[in-house]
Amino acid sequence: MSIRQRPGPHPSCLATTLGAAAFVSAVVATGSAWAQPSRMPVYPQWRETAERVAQAGVPLSELAPNAPDSYTVQRGDTLWGISSIFLKSPWRWPELWGMNLDQIRNPHLIFPGQVLVLEKIGDRARLAVAQGVPGTVRLSPRVRSETLDNGAIAAIPLHLIGPFLAEAQVFETNQLDQAPRVVATQEGRVMVSRGETAYVRGDLGGARDFRLFRELKPLVDPDTREVLGFEGRYVGTAEMVAAEGAAAAPGGKGNVIVPATFRVTSNRLEAGVGDRLSPTPQQELVAYVPRAPSKAVEGRVVSIYGEGLKAGQNQVVALNRGQRDGLERGHVLALWRAGRDAVDTTTAGQRTAMRLPDERHGLLFVFRTFERVSYALILNVQDPVQSGDRFTQP
Repeated sequence: MSIRQRPGPHPSCLATTLGAAAFVSAVVATGSAWAQPSRMPVYPQWRETAERVAQAGVPLSELAPNAPDSYTVQRGDTLWGISSIFLKSPWRWPELWGMNLDQIRNPHLIFPGQVLVLEKIGDRARLAVAQGVPGTVRLSPRVRSETLDNGAIAAIPLHLIGPFLAEAQVFETNQLDQAPRVVATQEGRVMVSRGETAYVRGDLGGARDFRLFRELKPLVDPDTREVLGFEGRYVGTAEMVAAEGAAAAPGGKGNVIVPATFRVTSNRLEAGVGDRLSPTPQQELVAYVPRAPSKAVEGRVVSIYGEGLKAGQNQVVALNRGQRDGLERGHVLALWRAGRDAVDTTTAGQRTAMRLPDERHGLLFVFRTFERVSYALILNVQDPVQSGDRFTQP
């Protein structure tokens, strides 16, 4: 578990902590390489909000229930988790930054040992950093460290979405049919794992590092039945060791093809003949800032990522809305449970059919977007999520 808290709203599970996330602006490189906080952007609109809030603080009504008077930042904390201690809404992190703007100029640089003090004046509240506090923290052996190289705590638990940044991939067409493919494996093995050899044929386009995918699965819109894209089943990664060539055929009758030699560098599944290769994309710096969409949005869950038919907290789902619909990385969405059919039997001699209203029962965090599809992490949920479930702006 990545979050360790003092008295106050102490979540019993990681998903609860995520659902209350407010203070996060993580810049990550696709492939789970994380940038230094000093290089993370502070956009003008964030600063404007923070400066406005810093002038007057925030209304007490915006504070989380039982927000503590103080909190000592622990090694193993994340900005994501700390925000849940003080604020209600998971995407209103500028308020938290603004509350301590005078003392924490860069919201990405929060260190273990700092004591955050909640000051309440009238109907407003500010957050300040106590002065003269030792910078040492006693660690529990069970606390997972989420600090960056310079000692600052990370914005979110890195292990949650890091793997999906490279794995979750939507192709616009069934283009992997023409992609390079594994044609043989080391010593005739059926499957190969990390460090073992696979042989590949096809146009590599000058690349050396590749992701391996198995069959593509069409992502079908639950409403329109339109194919929105094709999701690849992620196998792992591989790097080229030797390029394709030719060798003299037995008996000196022409040449035969010698396929390219690849070494499997990581596995989620064992690689085998027929798996397709896609070049590993260049690392892209991405700013994650939890926030509500700027306009109304509504859609449905297309599928559960992986093999399951239903999903719970910390699992990933594909959505039938993407960049063309205004969804962006960092958007927080509400999950809705469809109202069940019921019968009103309260009037003598009558049975009236009813449909109970839909009920909100969870939150999603969008972390990757494509033209018509997005991937989102289930932050918290009361009931299992399945294809066709509805989402809206929170």
